[in-house]
Amino acid sequence: MSDSLILVGLSGGVDSAVAALRLLEQGHRVRGVFMKNWEEDDATGYCAAEEDLNDAQRVADHLGIELQRVNFAHDYWERVFQEFLQEYQSGRTPNPDILCNSEIKFRAFLDYARDHGANGIATGHYVRRRDHNGAVQLLKGLDPNKDQSYFLHRLTQEQLRDAWFPVGELEKTAVREIARKANLPNAERKDSTGLCFIGERNFKPFLQRFLAPQPGPIVDPDNKVLGEHEGLAFYTLGQRRGLGIGGQKEGSEEAWYVAAKRMDHNTLVVAQGEDHPWLFCSQATTESAHWISGHAPAFPHACQAKVRYRQGDQAVEIHAADNATLDLHFSEPQRAVTPGQSAVFYDGEVCLGGAVLHHTNTPAR
Repeated sequence: MSDSLILVGLSGGVDSAVAALRLLEQGHRVRGVFMKNWEEDDATGYCAAEEDLNDAQRVADHLGIELQRVNFAHDYWERVFQEFLQEYQSGRTPNPDILCNSEIKFRAFLDYARDHGANGIATGHYVRRRDHNGAVQLLKGLDPNKDQSYFLHRLTQEQLRDAWFPVGELEKTAVREIARKANLPNAERKDSTGLCFIGERNFKPFLQRFLAPQPGPIVDPDNKVLGEHEGLAFYTLGQRRGLGIGGQKEGSEEAWYVAAKRMDHNTLVVAQGEDHPWLFCSQATTESAHWISGHAPAFPHACQAKVRYRQGDQAVEIHAADNATLDLHFSEPQRAVTPGQSAVFYDGEVCLGGAVLHHTNTPAR
């Protein structure tokens, strides 16, 4: 038995359960931690946390480990959710999972682990880490369909040094098979696709609980009014469903897509056809970048990038701009590049870091 104590974030899902199992098989002392980070105050009776906790407890009992319950709801509200709402209110589309990982799962949780004598933390993320020339690299998970490095690109060297990713070298099918052979009680549990800690729910009504509607016109690229939107915060670039402008044919049967937000006029611009020029750009600017190594590369820097999760690697050349911001030049036009989302950079399997997208350059506009 190893002297190292690893705290595993048991979410109730199969990935974190197998992560705990693998650490036990490697001889580590393991303790489970269930993080409650959202207060269930839904009038609809939505309460995923209770089900998640029950599944996490069943896993802990099956593995013979202790499960501790920790409430980080205040931290989540202060460090993640308030910024999440501010971004939506400004017309951008944030990714709360990225901030949640850097501020809660790998900061608040890691601080808790250190305070309780642990040598590190582990999660069920599909990523890997590697020591290289005195630093720690974040690598893509070996399963290309499950790789989650996009969500962890804001981690620091300090956070990575104390983090374990026991399923990152496995494919999802292998994780399921390990769970079945070990008779884990959640072996067949469906994967969660909801927001970090908030869960799976009808997102627009949820957002409307916190942001007031601000109706305004919906126009086409020629400024013809097609309808009325409920508030720019509730729409994202590239969105097709929920626009409420059915019957606007304009000589074509093609669907309408959100192409731009004119914040100064509270106007939503939509374009017809999924390949409309207004939906594409070849250049973008970002806010200040985070580099996992702690050091920016020499610019200009050619590498690969993703501007959304599950996107294939895209060739990009990064140029330094004023105030540590970046100018991105893509080899191929990118569809629905969305301010508030993150561009994450790669050198092959190594995640270099990333930056929040600020502005896109669409020549057709």
